[in-house]
Amino acid sequence: MVCMSTVSKENYLKAIFNYNVNIGESATTKKIAEELSVSNAAITDMAKKLSEEGLISYEKYKGMELTTEGEKIALNVVRRHRLWELFLVKVLGLNWNEVHEEAEKLEHQTSEFLIDRIDEFLGYPEFDPHGHPIPSKNGTLPKTPKIIPLYEAEKGSTYEFVRVNDRDSELINYLMKVGLLLNTEMFIEDKLKFDESTMVTYNGKTISLSKKIAESIYVKLLKK
Repeated sequence: MVCMSTVSKENYLKAIFNYNVNIGESATTKKIAEELSVSNAAITDMAKKLSEEGLISYEKYKGMELTTEGEKIALNVVRRHRLWELFLVKVLGLNWNEVHEEAEKLEHQTSEFLIDRIDEFLGYPEFDPHGHPIPSKNGTLPKTPKIIPLYEAEKGSTYEFVRVNDRDSELINYLMKVGLLLNTEMFIEDKLKFDESTMVTYNGKTISLSKKIAESIYVKLLKK
């Protein structure tokens, strides 16, 4: 059984990793507090402890950065999480909107032996069901094409939907409802200034996506 202190440490490091690597932003105490639904004071206390353990570099008001050791732990947690998501989809037949919360629990309870066997069983996959890269056992990430939020896509260009923010099941439920799935090609019909929505056409239909949705979907350019 993994103790809560270990779970908390792993969750903090994973959240910092998400901002440092996936989003490319500094992990401020405010952002991590929102991510983990805890107080700023709790984040500050944990930041001090992680800094003392040599897992992050932290300066008040300047955000947090993972050290080499901290990144190693974060990558291991991310690997377990994303492999479990794919296993739950590929082997147990769960939908991609059902696996994030389950993987959040399993990522802390899985031995290295078991996760290595799952990795082998799945054929050493490079991406999870939401399009996020899966770190290898040695901590390297697969090469990925240049992607941008749909919100930044250019009107009149064609893109492929390659990644989605998997933390909000309501978002993924909506995407399933409208049939907008990974690897779907979409044409940017228009971008409306008055509400910052994006009009896209895919599979023969056109819909309007809000700014919030368009910021949570990631695409790669196919052609202008």
